[in-house]
Amino acid sequence: VAAIPEGLPIVLTVALAISVRRMAQRHVIIRRLPAVETLGSCSAIGSDKTGTLTENRMTVQQIDAGGRRFEVTGIGYDTRGEVDGDGSGGVRPPALERTLLVGALCNDASLLESDDGLAEVLGDPTEIALLVSAAKVGLVKDVIEDRYVRVGEIPFESERRWAATFHRDEEGDLGHFVAVKGAPERVLELCDADLNDGPLDRDGILAAAEEMAARGLRVLAMAWRDLDGPPEPSGDPGRHIERLRFTGLQGMIDPPRSEAIEAVRGCQAAGIRVVMITGDHATTALAIADRLGIASPGDPVLTGAEMERIDDGELDRLVGDVAVFARVSPEHKLRIVTALQRNGHTVAVTGDGVNDAPALKAADIGAAMGRSGTDVAKEAADMVVTDDNFASIFAAVEEGRVAFDNVRKTTFFLISTGTAAVIAVLASLIFRFPLPFLPAQMLWLNVVTNGIQDVALAFEPGEKDVLRRRPRPRREGVVSALLWERTAIAGAVMAIGTLLVFFWELNAHDDLAMARTAALTTMVLFQVFHVGNSRSEHRSAFARSPLLNPLLFVGTIVSLAIHVAALYLPFTQFILRVVPLDLETWIRMVAVAASIIVVVELHKLVRGPRTAPARKPLAA
Repeated sequence: VAAIPEGLPIVLTVALAISVRRMAQRHVIIRRLPAVETLGSCSAIGSDKTGTLTENRMTVQQIDAGGRRFEVTGIGYDTRGEVDGDGSGGVRPPALERTLLVGALCNDASLLESDDGLAEVLGDPTEIALLVSAAKVGLVKDVIEDRYVRVGEIPFESERRWAATFHRDEEGDLGHFVAVKGAPERVLELCDADLNDGPLDRDGILAAAEEMAARGLRVLAMAWRDLDGPPEPSGDPGRHIERLRFTGLQGMIDPPRSEAIEAVRGCQAAGIRVVMITGDHATTALAIADRLGIASPGDPVLTGAEMERIDDGELDRLVGDVAVFARVSPEHKLRIVTALQRNGHTVAVTGDGVNDAPALKAADIGAAMGRSGTDVAKEAADMVVTDDNFASIFAAVEEGRVAFDNVRKTTFFLISTGTAAVIAVLASLIFRFPLPFLPAQMLWLNVVTNGIQDVALAFEPGEKDVLRRRPRPRREGVVSALLWERTAIAGAVMAIGTLLVFFWELNAHDDLAMARTAALTTMVLFQVFHVGNSRSEHRSAFARSPLLNPLLFVGTIVSLAIHVAALYLPFTQFILRVVPLDLETWIRMVAVAASIIVVVELHKLVRGPRTAPARKPLAA
């Protein structure tokens, strides 16, 4: 009974369940209970950019069309802005108007303007931003779609990085045409002229896109092609996506979340690497990463195209220095996760699409987005972030560390008190002393008095330094080498103290029942004092107020009260074979039991807390 901590499975389940409840309050739903413990050892987080690190409220700020740069005023989904420099008298340059028209037509979002200019929107934030920019010059989607009827489409795919829609002009001026939007470098590959069929300045367009991306703008290119007729229903519509005419660029900002900036800083203080994984342009990704504190200007950025040209060995080497991965596909995300794991990291990764499922499965902790995530992504993940916010992932890591700490504290408490009872019984057998406990008394000690405190210890709030420690290695056991050492010392002290009280009372009163009652009560008092020692691995028991965990405070009083009542109630006296104790004996027992605080405090002072520095954010 003493050697086996039978309460440990219960405490483990309670501690994890408490953390699951706390995480739910912080917008994280745990789908698999072991993920709570794994979060406590997380050392790298691979996060998507849009919507997780940023607000996911795109606003077009710049348009480059016809060799001119236009500034777009207004923020968010407010359509009461304008495009500066779009000409006088309401006459807009053709390239600008065509760029805005393509953005509004090659679009599956919806926008309903209201009297105050704040639109009701539905759809992808990038496409909503394109609708808002078009609406600022009077190109309202519902109106233009009545004229330019969609007759076909090619949806966006990460491998292509462009989308196209086919239209018919009901008024007959433009006939049939195709509108294309996508990544500038990919759209330019499909173009051979500008809007006026003039020569295409590819280098100039790419330089303009690079300049806009350097400001942290996400840049999309727009293109157009007139068709002789509608695409054939049974044919390949993709054959029309060539010899396009380039119309212009739209650059939109998606500002970083303020809470994500703080969370990234907290991760780095906790020794956790934060890696940005995005499909955006490398320059845009680095600019946003700089604002978030993930990377600095001039830091290396690894693109999906570059990853295609290197093997896993080279990727393993580079992943230790690269914090920003751009233009990546879901297949690249999976390679990044496995490379981080081969570098010794415990990896959490975010995802929302169907194709993200392999990476979510491969990661130590897969985090699916609750708002934008697909059902497939959520099913593959270990947890779901209900507000799609990176700060919630960081909060989950904090709760994971607290949960593991509580499991460790409770395990130490159970094993050290069990060790004390084992040593006391074995010593009595070896030296042929009378047994200090009867079997019923040992059951009472383990199940009743000990059982209340160990469960209450699972509710212990996190310590102040929980996010300033380096991540715990996955292979590290629940009880560290330091705690094993402390377990041996504390167990020996409690066993010796119990036996001293036992023999003192036996010699003083020559009453075995009284001596056993004193030994049992001394062990109960040792537990009362020792549970305070167990509340922190390194901090003094006097540094944490007992009211921080009111359940433990009340539970300790209740367990002691139950035992005291058992000493004086006839029914429990008969069951446990105990007798009442006088005041002098109580004073002696309390004095002996209090010695465990002195011994453990000295051990904490000598061994000291962990002072190892947190892992640098970009270290391997």
